[in-house]
Amino acid sequence: MSLRKKIGYLYTDGGARGNPGPAAIGGELYDGTQRKIASFSEYIGATTNNIAEYTALMRGMTLAHASHITHLTCYLDSELVVRQMNFEYKVKNKELALLFAKLHVLRSSFAAVSLRHIPRERNRRADALVNAALDMKK
Repeated sequence: MSLRKKIGYLYTDGGARGNPGPAAIGGELYDGTQRKIASFSEYIGATTNNIAEYTALMRGMTLAHASHITHLTCYLDSELVVRQMNFEYKVKNKELALLFAKLHVLRSSFAAVSLRHIPRERNRRADALVNAALDMKK
């Protein structure tokens, strides 16, 4: 493994139609020059919005790790997930706590990970990928 710093930017979103309801995840991974490395749009079955948001982050971080990103900045429109992952809010839900723990193990495989909340308007591509996956399941 190279010791060279490799920067990545990840935009993820997850959503359910109904809560719980049919759910999907979407995201895009970019390198340090803003060139798209990968994207995903996937139906994940019936679940809640929050589980979909966590699942999208997991999928995106896994892609970043496989792409040998060492320094990752993640952008999400889920304030809850960002604040929980940054230890500002406690994780009380048992299902979310399991995903939270898995994400922290994955997070430790990077030299640095930053999670930032952004408004939904700045996350339109990831949102469109979620809706595309949901629309395909109709």
